[in-house]
This record gives sequence, C-alpha cells and structure tokens, in this order.
Amino acid sequence: MSVSRRDFLKQGAAAGVVASAVTTPTALGAPWVRRSAAADPVVIASMNGNYYRNGGSATCVQAAYERMMAGHDVLDALIAGVNIVELDPEDDSVGYGGLPNADGVVQLDCCCMHGPKRRAGGVAALEGVRTPSLVARAGMDQTDHHLLVGPGAQAFARAFGFPIEADLNTEHSRQAWREWKRRSDPSHYLDPDQRSELDRRILDSLFRDGLLNSRVVHGTINCNGINARGEICGVTTTSGLAWKIPGRVGDSPILGAGLYVDGAVGAAGSTGRGEANLYGLSSFFIVENLRRGMHPKDAGLEALRRVRANTVERRLRRPNGEPNFSLTFYILNAKGEHAGVSMYAEDEDYRDWAGNGDRGFMRYAACDRNGPRTVQCEPLLPGVLTANG
Repeated sequence: MSVSRRDFLKQGAAAGVVASAVTTPTALGAPWVRRSAAADPVVIASMNGNYYRNGGSATCVQAAYERMMAGHDVLDALIAGVNIVELDPEDDSVGYGGLPNADGVVQLDCCCMHGPKRRAGGVAALEGVRTPSLVARAGMDQTDHHLLVGPGAQAFARAFGFPIEADLNTEHSRQAWREWKRRSDPSHYLDPDQRSELDRRILDSLFRDGLLNSRVVHGTINCNGINARGEICGVTTTSGLAWKIPGRVGDSPILGAGLYVDGAVGAAGSTGRGEANLYGLSSFFIVENLRRGMHPKDAGLEALRRVRANTVERRLRRPNGEPNFSLTFYILNAKGEHAGVSMYAEDEDYRDWAGNGDRGFMRYAACDRNGPRTVQCEPLLPGVLTANG
C-alpha cells in the first residue's frame, strides 16, 4: 500500500515537528519479519539518552520505552525518544544547536533501520531541519532509497512539509564556532597531522574558557530497542564532527557503520570517531558476531580490537601505540541482552557529567521494567582517555 503525501502530512506532529511516516507493516509493500520467541523489552542508548530532557520530564530512553510498551511501533518509539535530544539546545552534538561545520553551518546526519520490515533510511549533510531522524524515517517509508544527501535531502524534507530554518545554530554554538574560527590557523585546514594537533589545543582552550561543556566533538546519540514480540529497530542521529570540512559525512548515516539492525539477530550503533568506525563497518561486524552466537559484550569488544589493529597512523596513536580517540558501541541481541563497550574505561571529558561524579567512566543508557538508568561500559583498554589523547 502506498501512502500519499497528503496522508503523510496528516500524521504530522504539532510545534514544527513532522511525525514519522506511516507505521503500517505494508508501507511500500515491505513484509514484516516476525519472531516467535518472546524477548525482554528494553531500550538502550548512548549516555546522553538518559540525560537531556528538552524541558520535559522524560529522557530519550524513558520516553522511547514507555511508547514502545504502550504498543507503538518500535522505530516510532525510538525516534520519539531521540527527538528529545535533537530538539534540546543543551546537547551540542545532535540536532538543533549542534556544533557547526567550518563555515558555521549546522549539517545533520542520521540513519534508522526497521528490523521487522527489513528497511532503512538515512540523510546526510542535511541543513535546516531540527529532527533529521524524522526525515530519515520519511525517506525509508516514502522512497526506495536508503540515503538522501545535502540539498536533495532538504528538498525532500520541504516536499513533505518539514519546516526549513535558515540557521540551526544557537547563540552558544555560534559563539563556539566564532571562537574556533578566531583561534584556528586556516593554513592547517587540510593537513591532517597539523590540524589534529591544532584542534586539540583549541578545544582545550575553549573548554577552559567555558565556551564548550565538553571537549568531546564526536558526540552523537544512538538508540536501539526491542519489544516483547522480539521486534528490533535502531536509530543514530548527529551533527557530526565539530567544525568539519563542509560536506564531511561520518559513520552515523551509513548502514553497517553508525547503525546496523538485523531483525532476527540484533542491533548495534556507535558514537565516537566516525572515520575509525567506517573503515571496518563495525556495527555490521558486531551484528554478524551476534549471529555467530557471541554475547553483545564480546561481539563489541571484538570490533574494538579490529579498530585498534587498524589504527596505524601516528597522529591517531598515543606514545604507547594505542588509539588516542574515543569509540563506543551499543549492542542489543534478540533476547534483549545488551552491552556497551568502549575503547577506554574512562574519558576525562565525562567527569562531572551526567552523574558520573569525579570519575569519567564510560557509560550507556538503558530503560526496561526497572526504569531508566546508566550502565558502565566494558572497556577494551584500561586507563583514562585525556584531552591530549
């Protein structure tokens, strides 16, 4: 059954957010893949999924879990959850107020996957829409394409009634960009080695001066869920690397990298250094590990070992040869078992953030019948990732 543009718009939400497209299992004739075995319902996400509320009472994982348990389509529930973070100007790594590219323009990336329908949709370098997850879902339901990019993605969003804004910067993100621009050296713009060292110094100075609430500029939110019927879906949404080269696309909107879902096996998503993840399509690799019977924790750690082995450039390694960046995976299998795995046990950027106290342990968010909480990740490497790598 096809869905008309008029019918799609009738399902739109108020306050400038167009709701996701039709949730019937026959949209575009896509068959459902149903599991007979029951699962323990749960929603998991990156740590910001149990922190930001956009002025409301519920966090991402809490809102998604409650909607899922009320009978909503799993992907619709997850997108409703990440919308909270996309719309919250306090999170400077996702949606509205995300840190812009080198030209001061906020460009957003997103991917969503529906396990039962075996369908996916994504957008990259999307400008002017606060909720790229809804545009990605519309692309999944209304087209035969997996990825829409740049002006084409914006034109698609406009055609389906999404409000297009001239600028998604907040005063905070705009000020941070201006200071980055003022403190940077354009002659190092395309030199990876010099650019990497320069950006570290600038980020540290912006953090010390209170212009950033974290040195982390790879921020993203991944959110995966499974209901009692064993239906698995996932979504990853981000504003990408802060002050990136305009048009740069990281791992978040790429199937198999920033997100991968197999409705019969499980889901995996990521936050952190996208280029490191893209090289090995780690989320796909993790789900294939689940298919072979590995526990989510072991499946994720095996992916991190591969990333570690592939990190050979000197600028991406500590003096001891280990990676100098953060990368975290969030994994869920068809039984409802889940895990978060991180490159390092601690990250100093997370100290005094999201209830971590004075320790920067890497954590992820989860919500099940026991309510929302944060759970410590399993690290590949001991020690602390510092601002200097």
